Amino acid sequence: MTKKKTAKIIDGKAVAAKVKEEIKAQVADMIDKHFDTPHLAAVIVGENPASQTYVASKEKAAQRVGMTSSVYRLPQDITEDELLKTIEFLNNDREVDGFIVQLPLPPQIDVDKVIGAIDPAKDVDGFHPVNVGKMVLGEPGYVSATPAGIMELLKRYHIKTEGKHCVVLGRSNIVGTPVSILMSRKANPGNATVTVCHSKTENIEEYTRAADILICAIGRPRFIKADMVKQGAVVIDVGIHRIPADNEKGYRLAGDVDFDEVAKIAAYITPVPGGVGPMTIAMLLKNTLSAAKKEFYR
Repeated sequence: MTKKKTAKIIDGKAVAAKVKEEIKAQVADMIDKHFDTPHLAAVIVGENPASQTYVASKEKAAQRVGMTSSVYRLPQDITEDELLKTIEFLNNDREVDGFIVQLPLPPQIDVDKVIGAIDPAKDVDGFHPVNVGKMVLGEPGYVSATPAGIMELLKRYHIKTEGKHCVVLGRSNIVGTPVSILMSRKANPGNATVTVCHSKTENIEEYTRAADILICAIGRPRFIKADMVKQGAVVIDVGIHRIPADNEKGYRLAGDVDFDEVAKIAAYITPVPGGVGPMTIAMLLKNTLSAAKKEFYR
C-alpha cells in the first residue's frame, strides 16, 4: 500500500531562529567595532492584552540578539497631541535607531496621522507612506515585517516563484497589499503573476484552485478547505485565531487554512502557530539592524 504524501512543513520558528542568530552576530560585530548598540523602542497605548504580549515578545527578542530595547507605555485615554509629542521625542532621540507604535490605537487617535508622524528613517514597521512608496517602486527601504517574513520563508525554502500564479487572499495595508506587490516585483522571490482576492470576490474558490502559491490573510478561521487548493500548491497561512477546544485553555490556535486537510494536498504549507508568526519579530529586528547601520537613510 502506497503511503499518502503530506506537505512539507515550512518551519517559521526554525527560520526565525536562524535569522535572529545572524542578526545577533552582526550586532556583536558592531559592538566589537565600537559602534553604538542598535536600539529598538516601542510605544504602546492602553492595556490591550494581545498588544501587551506582543510588545513584551519584541522587547525580549531584541535583548536576546544584543540590542537595547525600551517600551513607552501610555494610558488608554491619552490625547492625540500627547501621543504625537512622544513620537516627536523618539524621532529626535539620537540613541533610538527605530521604533514602532503598537496597533490598534484607541478611537480618539487618528492612526494614519500617527503613522505619518514617524520619521521614515526610524519607521522599522515599514508603515510610513514613504517606506510603502519605496517598496512599490522597488527602492531600498523598510518592508513591513509580516510580508517581509513571508518572502524570507519562500527564499530560504528555495521555493520557485518566477512565472508562478500567486493568489493573495486579503488586501490589508499590513499584509495582503504589500505581499502582492512584493510577489509581482522583479526580484527573487518575486516575478510571479499575482491575483488579489478579498471579501467581495465572487466564486473565490475558482481563484484559489488556480494558485501555484496561495497566501491566505483573509481573517476567517479554517476558511480554506482541501477542495479549494490545487494539488502541489504552496500554502502560506497568515491567519491566527482562537477556536474553542476541550483543553485547559478552552481554545487552540488555528489559521485561515484547514491545516490537517490541506496538508494532504499541498506541496508546502506553513503551520499555525509556528509558521509566519515567528518571522514577524525576526524581520522587525532585521529592519532595526538596517536602521542602526543607516542602510536606507543617511
